[in-house]
Amino acid sequence: MVNRTVPELVAAARGGELRATARLLTLVERGGEMADRVAEATHRHVGNAHVVGVTGPPGSGKSTLTAVWTTRLAEAGRRPAVLAVDPSSPLTGGAILGDRVRMAEATAVGVFIRSMATRGHAGGLALAVPGMVRVLDVAGFDPVIVETVGVGQVEVDVTAATDTALVVVTPGMGDAVQANKAGLLEVADMFAVNKYDRPGAADVRRDLELMLDLSKLTGHGRPGAVARPPILSTVATTGEGVADLADAVDAHLEALKAAGMLATRRNERRLAEVRSRLDHLLLEASAVALEDESDPDAGPGGAGGHVGADDAVLAGEPPGVTARRLAERLLRGFEG
Repeated sequence: MVNRTVPELVAAARGGELRATARLLTLVERGGEMADRVAEATHRHVGNAHVVGVTGPPGSGKSTLTAVWTTRLAEAGRRPAVLAVDPSSPLTGGAILGDRVRMAEATAVGVFIRSMATRGHAGGLALAVPGMVRVLDVAGFDPVIVETVGVGQVEVDVTAATDTALVVVTPGMGDAVQANKAGLLEVADMFAVNKYDRPGAADVRRDLELMLDLSKLTGHGRPGAVARPPILSTVATTGEGVADLADAVDAHLEALKAAGMLATRRNERRLAEVRSRLDHLLLEASAVALEDESDPDAGPGGAGGHVGADDAVLAGEPPGVTARRLAERLLRGFEG
């Protein structure tokens, strides 16, 4: 297992070997050269899985709803997989990764679940998510469900990684104005009002309907939407409404295909990944440039005879001037 090459692992994963799939996911999550090799070996074999994003505020029941939904899919003979993204601590980098505990029922019937940490990536979605989705696609899982962090405002980045975005809300989440600030209308292809057996659920549904009615005037609707987002009522703990939710997700995929929008969304996903990776590379390069220029062992005035960033700031140089000087050095380095 350890000595197999990436192409051999990809071939084994395509043949249904879960150990090979898990190994590929680990390589992608670690990043670096091996992750790039996995990307090269998998990108030509993708496009078969329906990628669904599930997002929403903390406590809305995303994990429980996903567990019940995928359990039913597995029992119906399908092969769902869940990629659960948990927030990392900004101080230690650690993450709880507790979604597998909440999805024990789904694991028992064969649903493939992988937890991962954001590792501080902006927007809550880890940099490795697109690559891990490709691995699960190549391994024959369908649908692939990406459950994202619901820290603070609803995660808008989910739309950059999925075909269909499901936003889970619940009674007590706040008024419609706050929900609109959270970007619900901009990301949602459909809503699930979970915990619908609780007081206030009808009010949440009414607020969402009003927001959707106003979206045509405010311009806050989902770009490229194929239809008005449906609102499903669910109670994840009992399974109420989950069948309707599953049908709505499948119907959205068919609507995307009929409208010719599926290929468009997937092209947008690839471009978003390019932008994300470029941002990451530039951040790494800028960090190296700042470290080099501030290196006390690099000689007087910093590396290469330049005025060190620490010295410049302490001497009263405006931070914007220091940043521009570093940026010019970076650009000259790229040109060279």
